[in-house]
Amino acid sequence: MPSTQDDHVEISTRVLVESLVREDMTVDARELYAVARALGMTDLQVRLCVKRLVAEGQFVQSGRGQRAVLHASADARRTLYPDVEFVRFMYAQDQGEAPWDGTWHLVAFAVPESARAARDALREHIVRMGGAPLQGGLYVSANPWEDLVGAEVSRLGADDYITYLTSTDLRVGGVHDPRKLADRLWPLDDLAHAHRRLARVARSRLDRLSHSTSLDQPQLLTIAVELASEFTRALEPDPLLPPELLPHPWPGAQARELVARCWQHLLQHAASTSAPRLFRLYADVVREITAPAQTAAHGRRQVQGQTR
Repeated sequence: MPSTQDDHVEISTRVLVESLVREDMTVDARELYAVARALGMTDLQVRLCVKRLVAEGQFVQSGRGQRAVLHASADARRTLYPDVEFVRFMYAQDQGEAPWDGTWHLVAFAVPESARAARDALREHIVRMGGAPLQGGLYVSANPWEDLVGAEVSRLGADDYITYLTSTDLRVGGVHDPRKLADRLWPLDDLAHAHRRLARVARSRLDRLSHSTSLDQPQLLTIAVELASEFTRALEPDPLLPPELLPHPWPGAQARELVARCWQHLLQHAASTSAPRLFRLYADVVREITAPAQTAAHGRRQVQGQTR
């Protein structure tokens, strides 16, 4: 089933290049151009993007044209993919394996104007970690984040300006109920909309993967890139709130379950010698997610067989 306008995924050439990095941290230009064409990109767009990435020091190019090989630099390697631990954590939440203990985690900072760059970088990091602003320099998360925030604080040399605290009695503007607080502090409607879109994209790709036996390597890579791109788009603003604080049913859980099923199909088709690195990064998580369901299904089949 071809994608419709409703489930079309916008992918930049930069994201495409980064998604096709293989285990040896290289990108095969022939593969890059093939997937780009499948996504509707022109060869010129790809060439200009490669030129920019090389100029920025993100990649080093050996060879020319479609015979070239791009080698990811050390700087690029650190930022290529989402942290797999975050992916593992969100699926654990969906499966009820990371229950909320009712504790709010707060961080406050007062970095002086003389260190404005560090202050701005810290604020950006805290928001990226899902922190919601309470008032000037004070942010809250429903998840333990002290170590993750602390690592960035130390990197920025801002340890002297940070305060950490926890509370089980958070009140904001007279609101005390945890679910009402979550609805007030985070844009749940926007997050739900992004996850519903992710579900539509994943459902469309799952249909292709389930019913087509003739998908070639560029087509499989195209689906992988589309899924990874849309998954990241929904993940980046998501504070990963515990299910106890979210409306039921929460569309994020359904979307992620569909994505996991897509990745299961993709991993079965992937050629281990040439699959992009993102296949391995998701592989272990997907196996963890699907193993319990497969075990349960096997148990049900055994019981059914014994009762016949």
